[in-house]
Order: sequence, then C-alpha cells, then structure tokens
Amino acid sequence: MKALDRKALRDLWHLRGQALAIALVIAAGIAMLVMSQATLDSLRQTRARLYQDYRFSDIWVQLKRAPDNLADRLADIPGVAEVETRVATAGKLQLTSFREPVEALLQSLPDSGQPRQNLLYLRAGRLPAPFAQDEVVVSDAFAEAHRLKPGERLRATVYGRAQWFTVVGVASSPEYLYQIKPGSMFPDYERYAIVWAHRRALAAALDMNGAFNQAVIKLAPGAHEQDVIDALDRLLARYGSRGATGRADQLSHHFLDQEFKQLATMARLFPAIFLGVAAFLLNVVFKRLIGTQRDQVAILKAFGYTTRQVALHYGLIVTLICLLGSAIGVGLGVWLGQHLSGLYRINFRFPFLDFHLGLPVMAVGIGISLLAALGGTGRAVYAAAGEPVAQAMRPPAPERYRRTLAERLGLTRWLSQAARIIWRQLERRPGKALLTVIGLALAGGILMMARFQTGSIFHMVDLEFRLAQQQDISAGFVEPTGRGALRELAAIDGVRAVEGVRQVPVRLRHDNHSALTSIQGLPAGASLQRPVDMHLRRVALPPDGLVLGDYLAERLGVKPGDLVWVEVLEGRQKKLQLPVVQLVQAYTGLPAYMDLQALNRALGDGDVVSGALLTVNAAAQTRVLHELDRRPRVAGAETRLGAVRAFFKSIAEFTGVFTWIAVLMGGVVNFGVVYNSARIALSERGRELASLRVLGLTQGEVSTILLGELALLVLVSIPLSFVVGWGLSAFLARGMQSDLYRVPVVLPPSSYAFAALITVLSAVLSSLAVYWRIRRLDLIGVLKTRE
Repeated sequence: MKALDRKALRDLWHLRGQALAIALVIAAGIAMLVMSQATLDSLRQTRARLYQDYRFSDIWVQLKRAPDNLADRLADIPGVAEVETRVATAGKLQLTSFREPVEALLQSLPDSGQPRQNLLYLRAGRLPAPFAQDEVVVSDAFAEAHRLKPGERLRATVYGRAQWFTVVGVASSPEYLYQIKPGSMFPDYERYAIVWAHRRALAAALDMNGAFNQAVIKLAPGAHEQDVIDALDRLLARYGSRGATGRADQLSHHFLDQEFKQLATMARLFPAIFLGVAAFLLNVVFKRLIGTQRDQVAILKAFGYTTRQVALHYGLIVTLICLLGSAIGVGLGVWLGQHLSGLYRINFRFPFLDFHLGLPVMAVGIGISLLAALGGTGRAVYAAAGEPVAQAMRPPAPERYRRTLAERLGLTRWLSQAARIIWRQLERRPGKALLTVIGLALAGGILMMARFQTGSIFHMVDLEFRLAQQQDISAGFVEPTGRGALRELAAIDGVRAVEGVRQVPVRLRHDNHSALTSIQGLPAGASLQRPVDMHLRRVALPPDGLVLGDYLAERLGVKPGDLVWVEVLEGRQKKLQLPVVQLVQAYTGLPAYMDLQALNRALGDGDVVSGALLTVNAAAQTRVLHELDRRPRVAGAETRLGAVRAFFKSIAEFTGVFTWIAVLMGGVVNFGVVYNSARIALSERGRELASLRVLGLTQGEVSTILLGELALLVLVSIPLSFVVGWGLSAFLARGMQSDLYRVPVVLPPSSYAFAALITVLSAVLSSLAVYWRIRRLDLIGVLKTRE
C-alpha cells in the first residue's frame, strides 16, 4: 500500500465522526431515490406482465342490449383480433356477518370456464362448475375485508330479484386491479365487490338470454385504436352504446395510471430535492474540510508530491466516504422499496410483484453524490496547492482586522467579551457564515416538506367532506327517475331532508384538450352539496352554464366565458356546446357542476334525478341504509363518513409511509449538517480556542465562543428554513397534481415547530459532541510554532 493511501485511511479514521455524518447525508438522498424509483419500476413491470399473461383487453363497449349474433359483425371490423361478449350489471349483496348494504358489479363468465380475455387469477378455491347456476367467485379485496372463504353464502339482488349463491373462489383480475365503484374517487373494499357468475345465471336475472350488454376487444398488431372505436360507435349506436373506450379510459387502468403518475412525481421530486440538498452540502463541507488541511497539502507538496497526486489522495478519502454512504443508501432504499411496493401491491390488488432494482438508478444517485463531493474537494485542494509551499505551511493570514460594525456603532459596550469575539468572527467571515445558514435552512426545509402532506390531507377532508358536502347519505338510482322518488325517500322514518341530484358522464372538449368526467346537476338553492370558490366560500350555481373545478379548467385551457363541447355518454348521447360561467376550488377528481334544471333542459329528459342526498338522524342511519337497500330503484347508497374513511385509507396510508420515511431521512440530513458545521468550525478555530485557554479563559468561556456562534447561526437559519420549507412544499405539490387529487400547500404551526425542534435538538447533540472535543484540546501543541 502506498504511503498516501495509508495516510488516507488514517485521516479517514481520524475524521470518522464527520465521515459517518456525511455518509448518512449521502445515504438519505440515495435511499429516497432507490426506494421511489425501484417501487415505480417494479409496479410498472408487474402490471405489464400481468396484462400480457392474463390477456387484458384493449377496448370496452357498454350498451343497453344487443343480440349475440352481432359479435360476428364486431369481429369483422378492421383491426379487431378478438371479440368476447358478456353480461354485466350493478347489484346489491347481503352478508350474514355484515349489517350494512354492499354494492357489487356482477359480471358473467363463460358457462364452461375461464374467459378468453381478462383471465381470473385465483387466490383461493376454484371457478364455478360448468353451467352451475348458484356458484360465484368474488373479488379478493372484498373477500379479505370480510374474511370470506370458499363455501360461504351470500345473497345477490338484481333489479329486485334476489338469489343466494355459494362462494367457490376468490380471485383478482387485470380488469379490476383498482377495485373502485364507478363515480367514486377511492375504493371501499367493505362496501363494494366484484362478483363473477356464469352467464346463464346473470342472463336469466337480466332477461338477456341470447343477448349481451358488454363486449371486450383485443386489437390486432398495428391496429389504430381510435379507428376501431369509431367503427364500433357507428355500429352499436342503435343498441344504446355508451361509446367504446380504450385502455386509457378504462376505470381501473385510468386510476392506476394516475396513481403511477403521482408516484413518478414523488420518485422524481423527493430524491431530486434530497440529492440536490446533499450535493450542495457535500460541496460546502468538503471544501471547508480540505481547507482546514492546507498545511498538510503544503507539506505533501514539499516532499515532492504533485498537485495531481495530492488531489487524488483527498479524492480517495471522499470516494470512500461516498461509497460508504452509497452502500448504506442502496441497502436502505431496497428495504424501504420492498416495504412500499408491498403496500402498493395490496392496495392495487396485484396478485404478485416483480421487485426490480435498476443499476442506472443506483448509478445516478452515486454519481451525483460523488461529483458534488469531488467538486468541493478539488476546488479546495487546488486552491491550497496553488499557494507557495512556505506560505501555505503558515497559519492563514488574519482577515480584515478592523473595527466591526457593532464596534463603530458603540454596541459592544453591552456585549460580553465572548459575544464580541463571536460577532467579530461572523462579520469578518460572512461567506462561511452564510453558507452554514443556507445549509441549515435547507436541512430544516426538508423536514417541513416531509410533513406538509399531513396538514394538507386534513385540509382536503375539511373542504371536500365538511364544507362542500353536508349530507349524511348519498343514494344512486338504477336509472334517471322522476322527482316522485324523492318524496318516497323523504317518507322513510329518520330522514330529515332530501335533495335530488343528477350525475351525467361526459367528455369535455376544448381545442385539442379533452377530459372524461361527469356533470353534477345540483338543485337551485342546494344546501347539502355546493361547490366552494377560491376563497373557500360555498357558492350558488348560476341558472345556466358550467361551473368547473380549477384544475379541470386548467387541463382544458378554458376560463370563464369560453365555450366547451360536451359529449354526453349516456341516453341519446347528445353533443352540446355550453359556456363556462365560473371556476371553483376542487382538490379531488375533475368536477363539473350545473344547475339541475338547466342540465335537464339541455339534455331534453324532463325533470329527472339520478340520485339523492339525505340528512338523517344519527340513531336512524343504519335503518335508513337498509330501507334504501330494499328499494329496487336504488342502485346503492354510501355514507359521507364511509367516504372519508375510504379517502384516508387510500391517500393517508401511502402519504403516511412517505412522510415517515421523509421525516426520518430529513432528520438524518439535519443532524449531519449541524454536526459537520460544528466540527468544521472547531477544526478551523481549534488553534485560536486553545490559545485563548492558554491566555487564561476557562473551558466554559471558550466553549461559549464556539457554541454561541453555532447557536446564533442556528437561530438565524430557523426562520429561513420556514421559507425554504414552504417553497419546497409548493414545488412538490405542483408536481403532484393529477386527475385523482391535488395536494394543497397547508403547513400548520406544528410543521414549523417540528422543523425548528429537530434543528435545535440536532444543535444540542452536536454541541455536546463538540464540547467534549473542546475539553480535550492539546494546549501544549498550541504553544508550538509552525515553521
């Protein structure tokens, strides 16, 4: 081993405390990158494999009723490789072990076994026996929520007709990886199920013998999806088609895509912020660290080593620290990534998970950290090596020893001797003080950014489920019906108020932009549900025109006064052109609102509603739900509290994991920055402090000088960290916008207090470590003269 290599190892051992702190800063950034990107890559690859192996369809068509022989004409459309017709309907389930109503999608299986497309992945049990009329397979998430096992019984009700079935299997399907009820934003596995039964059984319940109401299609290689969709729409329009949809608009795939976009944003922004902060800190830390060893650089030069050799020597120290941090970061990132991927697998109901860690991901994180550290090292080494050897071996020349601003203003008369020394040090070296404050502010800002989602989620719940919505129960009808249904609901014992609403699925278009959503028709003077404006005030809907959520308006590129094309996806599928009248605040979905009478007038359907909002007495809520369940015209009902629980379970579960990890990593970065700032300050000023001890100052006075300077810098950095934290949170929130939800920047006082507390605790722990070092200062070594 070369002499310089042995020196590098000795120096590294001497700096072991600082080296470990720096390595942990690097590890935090790389762990966030590896965890986020590995999770995203694994989920994408798993979905792609599942889609291929289980023959996920390319196009879906929902219609009223069409004869079976029409399938041959669908197969003849250019670009169609395979057609499979099905029967599907909404229904209600009743379990003996669950008191509340359950909604379900009942979907047919071929009477002889597995379908040709969207194959089922059996998790337990088997498929229904050929031509069995009373056997079903249920979705895995629903079975897990109710602990259902093969052999148990449930009752399904379709259009008022009830039948008992035996559960023979539990399965998942690529078609329903995200098992969510149409019209909802978040899954509720306790109250929504997918049920597969033989086609003959469902056809009999729906009077669909010899007919179908749903078709799924696989495209031939090279086929153009939109051309096939247009041909399907022309052919099936007379059969009540709602319009064919491709994969991009298929409910489960669409929600998965949006979730993956959210995860991709977090996988890009979180690690970028962590690695960016780590890179800045590494550059500053190593520049100052090598600067304290300028005399050693000069000695090495005096012994004949070239500048390149000296630079490589310090580069070896830096590389070893970075490799240690990288090894910790990759290992931690893989462990966290497997844990996070497992959570996503459970929520997205993937039957398996192919965890994948790409080498490019690791290379990027390691490369950024190494380049930042080597950049700071190289500048410091070449700056020291550029000085004449004799000059570099002497202590640095005093910097601008003149009266400070405080002295010129006469303020020092109120300052102690230690306070005057601290002030002189800061004023005469403002650059170093500024870099330290910036580093501390960035570390504190990361902690605030890590916690901002917690306050934002509670704000979203308050806005969506307390301010905008004030009903207790939302009920949906099987099909639009007259207002007489509302009087029937109002007569139920325990119901205090009822308001009729209508929800119409539409595609909105403006210029080259489009969005698939629904228009919610609300009655004039509605009190149970009203949109909220930008100032969080509930607004009344105008008598005509559309009211759009702000994010939807941004997606379409419209503002109040613009005209929007509305393609209705039900009934007669009208195409309307409506003006945008107002924009409102919305954090979930892509809401569009309209006065109920104006909506019905535009559609020409008369005075109808598709659902109702109810307020009920608290003690009567369960009874009202069962009364609604018994009415054949009511497709399903859900409580506002249940929607809140589903919201928290879907969002808070994942943001909670990310928050916990980000807070942990932020705390590591915070401590690493504070500790290294204190240790480097001690290294830079160790000779001065020891000299003060020789001149008669006590250990307490000497410690006050160094630690007082650190305390002042920490106090100055805390308000700046609040600004940095808010900016990082706003940057992250902007990048996380999607069709599913937008996270507002809401930082409660606890977020500011938490960041300040962790910074102060890091400073206290660092101060204790530095104080121990001050007590061990070598006073004899200080008396020696450098020659």
